[in-house]
Amino acid sequence: MAKAENLSSVSIFLVVGLCDSEEPQFLLFLVFLGIYLITVVGNIVILSVISSDQRLHTPMYFFLGNLSFVDLCFSSVTAPLMLANLLRDRKTITFKGCMSQMFFLFCTATMECFVLAVMAYDRLVAISNPLRYLQVMNKKTCVGLIMSSWKFTSLHSLLHICIVSSMIFCGPNIIHEHFCDLPPLLALSCSDTSKYDLLVFTEGSLVTMSPFVFIVASYCRILKIVLMMRSSCRRYQAFSTCSSHLTSVALFFGTVFFTYFRPSSSNSVEDDRSVSVVYSILTPLLNPFIYSLRNKQVKESLKKILLM
Repeated sequence: MAKAENLSSVSIFLVVGLCDSEEPQFLLFLVFLGIYLITVVGNIVILSVISSDQRLHTPMYFFLGNLSFVDLCFSSVTAPLMLANLLRDRKTITFKGCMSQMFFLFCTATMECFVLAVMAYDRLVAISNPLRYLQVMNKKTCVGLIMSSWKFTSLHSLLHICIVSSMIFCGPNIIHEHFCDLPPLLALSCSDTSKYDLLVFTEGSLVTMSPFVFIVASYCRILKIVLMMRSSCRRYQAFSTCSSHLTSVALFFGTVFFTYFRPSSSNSVEDDRSVSVVYSILTPLLNPFIYSLRNKQVKESLKKILLM
């Protein structure tokens, strides 16, 4: 990063936020503060319910707890800066702050991809081999899958940040987003980003697409198994345990693919603001409700805690 600062004349970025007005936007602040607080409380509630109820100490809810933790971190990477900037006339972030935010954004966003993939594998094992489910998805395997995912996503994020931080930024310094995101930042670079664009479409696509392809393949297998079941009750039960996960997958991957995997020349940075809000703010908000409202055991455990 030191090399980048010596070459770049830009040491501070102006983060426009959700709209181009330079005046403090108190109404938007209240709305997104409410969303962020609900996100934090919702994910903490999911974590608390899972940790306090012995019936939920299973692989499925272990991974759900990890998803809630990732969502909690994911929203906390972008929301605090956005909320602070909504109350300030000059919405700024330092070069180092921008690189740090992008590192944790990449890390938590990629981790969400891997957790969703691991959850798909968990459902596949549970439906295809229910008698050996707990033997296959033992504690060592579950912890190993999560820890390996964290290590891999950290290295992936570090690779991209090292490359982006070595680029030259000589002006302008206005980011048309509510956080330091890759597409608007690359648009500001004076360096030739064509090779990095290729890296994003190869290594980046592989890292993001691999979990997605695995999820699709897993659900194709699950669908085949479920359709072979003779009992309609068992089919309904199998589909119901997968519906929440599929909703989260569609919401997260749909917005990520739309934001990142298009040629940079076709991106309208200002038009993409609403999409980035969906995956960076609304997805972590909706996941606790998706899983709590559609999961009978979570609802029962939550009622039990509230009535205590």
